[in-house]
Amino acid sequence: MRYVLTVLLVVAGFRSSQAAVILLPMDLSQTDHLKAYGVAYWVLTQGYKVDWMLNYRGGSFSFPWFAAGENECLVRGVAYEIVPDVQYQAILQQIANPEVNQDVVRLEKAPRVAVYSPKNKQPWDDAVTLALTYAEIPYDVVYDDEVLQGKLPLYDWLHLHHEDFTGQFGRFYAAYAHAPWYIEDVKTNEEIAARWGFTKVSHLKLAVAKKIREYVAGGGFMFAMCSATDSYDIALAAEGVDICEWMYDGDPADPAAQQKLDFSPCVAFHNFTLVKDPLVYEFSNIDATLSRQVPRDQDYFTLFEFSAKWDPVPTMLCQNHTQVIKGFMGQTTAFRKETIKPHVLIMGENKAAGEARYIHGEFGNGFWTFYGGHDPEDYQHQVGDPPTDLSLHKNSPGYRLILNNVLFPAAKKKKQKT
Repeated sequence: MRYVLTVLLVVAGFRSSQAAVILLPMDLSQTDHLKAYGVAYWVLTQGYKVDWMLNYRGGSFSFPWFAAGENECLVRGVAYEIVPDVQYQAILQQIANPEVNQDVVRLEKAPRVAVYSPKNKQPWDDAVTLALTYAEIPYDVVYDDEVLQGKLPLYDWLHLHHEDFTGQFGRFYAAYAHAPWYIEDVKTNEEIAARWGFTKVSHLKLAVAKKIREYVAGGGFMFAMCSATDSYDIALAAEGVDICEWMYDGDPADPAAQQKLDFSPCVAFHNFTLVKDPLVYEFSNIDATLSRQVPRDQDYFTLFEFSAKWDPVPTMLCQNHTQVIKGFMGQTTAFRKETIKPHVLIMGENKAAGEARYIHGEFGNGFWTFYGGHDPEDYQHQVGDPPTDLSLHKNSPGYRLILNNVLFPAAKKKKQKT
């Protein structure tokens, strides 16, 4: 034992004296892509900076060698390389070549992460919380009370869990009106609404949506998947308009609701048409789920390649070891391009189907990203299905997109160059 400790101390002293860095390769040589993000996050919490090497070996991470950092890689099963400083400087020179579509972004501080999610148990899981838990990235759960109490500025990054901001309880009424979890969800949201002086859940959710918009405008980062994407903008467009039928709020919807929508407050979508039938599991024509004709074996979308040196933001968000990602369904699966505002950046699409799957934009001083679908490794997740075991999907390209967004706020925020 003494001999082993002596050897480790000698090796540690040698590496320290040689000024080496630890490189986490993110190409196909990586044993666990998802936990590699967790290592990068952990290193930031230890007071070290992390270099995100955009487009270099799948978007690799590097940081100064220190014994605890190397040990963390070993414990978490993350592949790493020890690179002497001289060799690392040569890599940086190669990346700096203006002819090479690569760049290095310095990650400086571990972002404070919040997940907007109901406190009561829901019969489905959320891909983002699964990813955060697997990668061992800490997060706080917030919901309507915390949002309305003004606590969002405490966080750098906010994920919107599978949510219906229109106040129609996910439009689960037709299939689950008598299910205990649905009844409990309605009761809980009505109690929260009453506590804040709202007569309807739709009014509560609109107030929450507006608070979240203020958070983004002030410099926050909002990430949403599935129904939290389109229902968010629909709620903003329907301010002052009753779009909920009687089973959701106790009175009929406004028959002229469509004509009264105001798309100007929306962050991503416009010119969309509401689905009026309250028993249809769909909010509007933003989503293509019910009409898409894409066979499962052909359901893929492609990431765009951006200039790492000129467009670092979308480049960071698209880092991956492949540009072709398996499609997956959700209540909101894909966004019809004709409903997307012109200034929105499409980062991933199924061109043949006319669908955008991964979109991004700026709002005020902040950023937002919408990602269509429910779970990147569960093609058609059903209510009540067990959660995905990410230990079986350590190298998931679809889950990598989620974790790109988690680490993005650690970088110095830059507006896209035009």
